[in-house]
Amino acid sequence: MVAGPAAVVARDLLGWRLVSLIDGVRTSGRIVETEAYVGAHDPACHGAVGPTPRNRTMFGPPGRAYVYFIYGMHWCFNVVTGDEGDPEAVLIRALEPLEGGDAMRRRRGRPQDPANGPARLCQALGIDGTMDGHTIDRPPLYLEPPDGPVSPDQVAVSGRIGIRKARDWPLRFFLAHSPHVSSGPHVAASTETSWRP
Repeated sequence: MVAGPAAVVARDLLGWRLVSLIDGVRTSGRIVETEAYVGAHDPACHGAVGPTPRNRTMFGPPGRAYVYFIYGMHWCFNVVTGDEGDPEAVLIRALEPLEGGDAMRRRRGRPQDPANGPARLCQALGIDGTMDGHTIDRPPLYLEPPDGPVSPDQVAVSGRIGIRKARDWPLRFFLAHSPHVSSGPHVAASTETSWRP
């Protein structure tokens, strides 16, 4: 499920559960928003510059966490999906909180919207740089499949958020009616889930 073209995996991960288990505290959320970064030809992808100490996890095998620091203050969590040497990844942008709400709010320091943004969800689930490169099929950070697939008519597509390059590429996927989606456009730019640069 987490191996393949990022533009496909990003859509398929909607509805999956992201779980953290830290010091015996389990927190989890349903994935409601993702963005695909589709490899070396994607100018917004960290892997477009080639391997560096910061992005080397992207060039490893699929199914690993790529966790990076931004703005000198926030962590962001991605799932590596490309074959080894092919830096494709999916940024998890927002979660619907399911378990451990008190722990999420305590980590965030705010009572509302603990996981409706990539940095917020990392705070809420306790995700940090120590998890970079972790295989996401076991604690402390792992994915659980949904009870059933998300219907295509529930999925909306738009351009990506918070980037300058290739931001109009339709590689942001979200559950159209979820109140837990981040503060980006809530109107689909397209219902077409195939990607063309």
